[in-house]
Amino acid sequence: MGKTNSRDIENLLIDYEKRLQHYIKFEVSVIELPSKMRRKSEDEQKQAEGELILSKLNLQAPLILLDERGKGMKSEDFARFLQIEMNRGPKEIYFCIGGAFGFSDAVYQKAYKKVSLSNMTFTHQMVRLFFTEQLYRAFTILKGEKYHH
Repeated sequence: MGKTNSRDIENLLIDYEKRLQHYIKFEVSVIELPSKMRRKSEDEQKQAEGELILSKLNLQAPLILLDERGKGMKSEDFARFLQIEMNRGPKEIYFCIGGAFGFSDAVYQKAYKKVSLSNMTFTHQMVRLFFTEQLYRAFTILKGEKYHH
């Protein structure tokens, strides 16, 4: 949810997205909540965001939420997790960063798994960058490349 406002972060994201293309087809979809919804209650915003998220998904593909209540992993563990998920054979896997108030119940119900990047709280911009870098790192680990030391 939400776009990246920092040119520096955007440039780093573009770099990692280009690197990922060497391993997989990788796309980022940014979902913007209409400005009129930002004046609504937290629950109404979560519901609206949830509807927008679910409308963008292939509902047959696994949805993995980046969520503070998800399972924390070391980079090597995340690489193994990713390999197991890819070995299951889905054509697509969705990773989703929620809005400021988290995910709606409907999104949690659709979710296949939850992963936590940290016990700390980060901006959505930073989470997008950290996750994209960790995804790239996971592929370099799986390929035995030198990026991860």
